[in-house]
Amino acid sequence: MKILSYADLRPAKGIGYSKTQLWRLEKVGKFPRRVPLGAGRHGWLESEINAWIESRVRERDASSTEAA
Repeated sequence: MKILSYADLRPAKGIGYSKTQLWRLEKVGKFPRRVPLGAGRHGWLESEINAWIESRVRERDASSTEAA
């Protein structure tokens, strides 16, 4: 199980949202929730980030087949 920091999200996964935007998405259930690691430290499970990315691809593919 690997935990990604905020700094890891862009280079490793291509996620360029600001910290504030990630917090907003988490709050409404549209992005994986952070894992608290200590005082003021948190990260995201890589497996959950991968699943979120895969769901975005599925949504894209579903909408492109509906438009055809």
